[in-house]
Amino acid sequence: MIHGPFFLSEALMQRTAIAALSGQDQLDATVAGFVTTIRVLKRMVFVIVQDKSGRVQVTIERAQPGTMPTELETATLGLTIGSVVRVRGTVVANATVKTGGLELVARSLEVVGPAEPGLPIDEHSASDLQLDWRFLALRRPENLLVFEVQTTVERAMRDYWAAHEFLELHSPKLMHSASESGADTFSTRYFDLGSAYLAQSPQFYKQMAIAAGFERVFEIGPVFRAEPSLTPRHAAEFTSVDVEMAWVESHEDVMQMEERWLHHILSAAHREHGEAIEHTFGVTVNVPPATFPRLTMREAHALLRQMGHALAEATKPGDIDPAGERLLARWALDTHGSEFIFLTEYPSSLRPFYHMRAEHDPSVTKSFDLMWKGVEITTGAQREHRHDVLSRQAEGMGLRKSVAYYLDFFRYGCPPHGGFGLGLARLVMLLLGLPSIREATFLHRGPTRLTP
Repeated sequence: MIHGPFFLSEALMQRTAIAALSGQDQLDATVAGFVTTIRVLKRMVFVIVQDKSGRVQVTIERAQPGTMPTELETATLGLTIGSVVRVRGTVVANATVKTGGLELVARSLEVVGPAEPGLPIDEHSASDLQLDWRFLALRRPENLLVFEVQTTVERAMRDYWAAHEFLELHSPKLMHSASESGADTFSTRYFDLGSAYLAQSPQFYKQMAIAAGFERVFEIGPVFRAEPSLTPRHAAEFTSVDVEMAWVESHEDVMQMEERWLHHILSAAHREHGEAIEHTFGVTVNVPPATFPRLTMREAHALLRQMGHALAEATKPGDIDPAGERLLARWALDTHGSEFIFLTEYPSSLRPFYHMRAEHDPSVTKSFDLMWKGVEITTGAQREHRHDVLSRQAEGMGLRKSVAYYLDFFRYGCPPHGGFGLGLARLVMLLLGLPSIREATFLHRGPTRLTP
């Protein structure tokens, strides 16, 4: 028996990963997986079987005309697309076979999990139908690659943080008050304590950890936004990646950490999956330079005016519309050779009350957004750590009562700190060049979807 990377003990199941069959000519093997193709000829039946590691052609010889079909042939002719099978046979090198240059000449075939005839989707089905039958869509190798890349990305994130002494948090997702504001939250009844809210962010609890003296923390976990948005970038539930670090001098320290962190992540993605990503999605994984270009919002507006771009009327005063973001991305690539650009010093009117205001101009914050390929992926800032200032800023936005417990975190001393939040699926979407965040999410949740 060939022991592939997915070999389990004999007490569970003997099988060889299909990818491990290469170079095993004339050896016996057992494979198990899904049937993706069935081709019946007069003398032979060809079945393509797929497992997590790849695909193999299984060859079954048919009985001579006028003779009784074998048990193997009968089982094969009764197969349906999607059925789960276990096949035992001999590996035979065959250069004409497109699936790896070999075939498995079957001696036995067991149907472990039969599929109903006629799958409800194929690769050409409409997007919503693909989401309705997501578990079937995920069987396609390109979708498996999405989550292999996601796994590598998360592992690289954690590796970097571990090397730099960050602690991992798991903060509560049921909260007494909204994380950011009272808008765009999901609420529910919570025993006899009144309403609870699904967390929009772990922001308050990250900062509590800083006040507790943890100094460097991160969390990867679900967050919830009740935004009635159907854009390719948004979801009602998504996995948020959050970081907070103490003893920063300004938001510049946070941006420098994120630059090094993203360089580490994309280096891992390029090293482990670069070739597969280019082959499957036609996208080159570019490892970013050590430093990304930076523009203050005032500088960005001035640059856009020079380019002849008038900000869209729907844009909030002081913000930048998506078309402007794309123009700035093109400028960063053409001028600095960078797919990334930091936009800094957002107006305080556009930022949460806990963002620190700039000493030289309280109308702007010590904050930033990071754009990648023209899409915002990160919002970050130095936080306000002084209780009296933070209280006034919360009061100014009418939030002091609802965030009283949060303000308590700063009553007994808290070091200067800052951090950022990032959407995991949006990062993977941009990394792979996918058209929608739905394709980078295991199961999408949006205003019109709560199943499967």
